[in-house]
This record gives sequence, structure tokens and C-alpha cells, in this order.
Amino acid sequence: MVRDGALEALYGSAAGGGRRGGGLGASAPRVARWLGDVRTYFPSSVVQVMQRDALERLGLTSLLLEPELLEAVEADVHLVGTLLSLARAVPEESRATAREVVRKVVRDLEGRLADRTRAALTGALDRSARASRPRPRDIDWHRTIRANLKNYLPEHRTVVPERLVGHARAARSLRKEVILCVDQSGSMAASVVHASVFGAVLASMRSLDTRLIAFDTAVVDLTDRLADPVDALFGVQLGGGTDIDRALAHCQSRIARPAETVVVLISDLHEGGTPGGVPRRVAAMKAAGVRVVVLLALSDEGAPAHDREHAAALAALGVPAFACTPDLFPEVMAAALEGRPLPIPGPVPAPGTGGTEERRTRWA
Repeated sequence: MVRDGALEALYGSAAGGGRRGGGLGASAPRVARWLGDVRTYFPSSVVQVMQRDALERLGLTSLLLEPELLEAVEADVHLVGTLLSLARAVPEESRATAREVVRKVVRDLEGRLADRTRAALTGALDRSARASRPRPRDIDWHRTIRANLKNYLPEHRTVVPERLVGHARAARSLRKEVILCVDQSGSMAASVVHASVFGAVLASMRSLDTRLIAFDTAVVDLTDRLADPVDALFGVQLGGGTDIDRALAHCQSRIARPAETVVVLISDLHEGGTPGGVPRRVAAMKAAGVRVVVLLALSDEGAPAHDREHAAALAALGVPAFACTPDLFPEVMAAALEGRPLPIPGPVPAPGTGGTEERRTRWA
């Protein structure tokens, strides 16, 4: 059967009762036929896994530089990461196809994530803009009454408004600032893809000033490419070392209004720069009023191998580091913009104890 043959070509003994199969070899036509077979006989989610295994097990990465094979693959985030890591090696005749593959994945991600991200953040920005001490003409009486229903006095048939809620017309025009600072080392490929998509979505919101910073041992500002996340992705160079302290210093230099700024560091925290620099830099930003969020990954795969000492040092500052799925990211950003508890998915290390603390950690 063709289905069994496709499995045998990739997994050999795993699919052939202990006998190692012939594999796919280095023939582009053979690989093209195999890609066609797996797309015909397996569901999309399985195809993506098999393609990923083929790249890792059989060393087919170089064949992805051929346009006819790029057109045959089932595109996903991991394939985009592979293409980005090979960006400088892609021959001229394959570049247009490679960009189309990346654009397809980006378009799918935007379709899945953009609307709910804008909805979540618009609500958060609206709530954070309401004044707690509004002028009489700016009082929102409907929200004020709802906020004070617990103070209803039945004998007087009235509500005592301990807290006034206002429309805050002036505050609504005050833009929030978001800086996405993304580690572009090779292990962070899926996170880079998702961060670029979210960066483009955030940049499309008028009430947000959004910057996208990518770093390894160097720092590159991709903000001017956010109108097209595909351009932003092709500005990334996956691989190389890591200097998180240098990247955070760059972000810090771009902060004009600390109290209105959220910095999101996306990194596995393996630092090759100044020892101890990351906690010191984060502590300084927090002291200035910046809200700092640290994500070990922005992907569906969960937490990667990461530097636990750095994570513990940040947790001690009230900045827990955790992995975040793309579906959860809008809620994380909404909470950060409002300054309310973060929706951390699962227990996090308690500072200095090795135990756990509450799932939701308030800003210190």
C-alpha cells in the first residue's frame, strides 16, 4: 500500500517490522512523490509531523531550497522556522516560493488570532483608561452604580458611591506602548513566527505604539516592517549566540513613558552576555514603572529547556517566567495592559523556596 510505503520510507524499522527501509535518499523527484503521497493519505496534522521528522531524521533540509518541493509541502510554523534559518542560502529561483510558503502560514495565523487579540486588548485598554477620580462631567453613572451595588442602602433606597468611574476622555487618547523583545536563537523559531504575527496585529491598533525587537548577540529593530509580518520574519536571522542584557538595554533606551509601557521578553533565558545583567535590568525597569512579562516560549509546544537560575531570579522580582500558547497570549497582554494578575498556565516556582505559588501572580 502507498500509505505503508510512505511510512516505511521515513521510519524504516518502526513501520516495517524491524527491517530498515530504503529511505528517501537525496533525490528531489523521489521526495516530491513522497510529499504528494503523505498529503494524499494522511490528515494535515499528521503530514506536518511527518515532514518535520523527515527534515530531522533524513537530512532533507537542503532539498527545501528547490521550488517544486516547497510548493508540495504542507506549510506550518515549524517549516517557516526552517526556511527562516536557511534564508541566506535560499537560491534566487526559490525565494518567491519561500516567501509564499511563509505568507500562507502567516495568513492562517492572522486569521486565527487577529480578531480575538484586538477584541481582548480593546477591552483592556478601555478599562485601563477609566479614571477613578473623574471630574463631575466625566462620571459614567451606569458603571459607577454597578461598581458600587454592594453599598446599596435599602432603608434609603440608594447606592453610596465609594468609587467613581469616569469616561476619562483625556485618558483615552493616551497611547500605551508595547515592546516585544524576541530571542532569535535557533530554538526559538516558532516563538519568533508567532511574535511577528502578534506584533503586526498590535501595530494595527491605534491605541498602541508597538515595537518589535529581535536579538541574538546583536539587536535589530524590526518595527518599520510590522506592516507586513512576512517582511519582519525575513529580517530575522535565526541562530547564533544570545545577549539578553544588551537587548533589554536597547528596549530600555526606547521607553519614553514607563508607567504606560509593557515590555514582553520572549526567551529561554540562556544568557551569553553580562552575568546577572538580566535581573538587574528587569529590576530597574520595574522600579521605573514598566510592566515586564517574560515568556519562555510563545508556541503550542510548552516550555522549552531554559535557564532555571535566571527564571528563579526573575520570579524573586515578581516577574514569573512561563511558556505561553498563542491562544493565551491575548489574555496575557490584556492583563499586562490593565496591570491585573497574569493568567499563568499552571504553577510557577515560588521565589527562593523551590515550591509553588498561586497560579496568578500580581504585579509587585
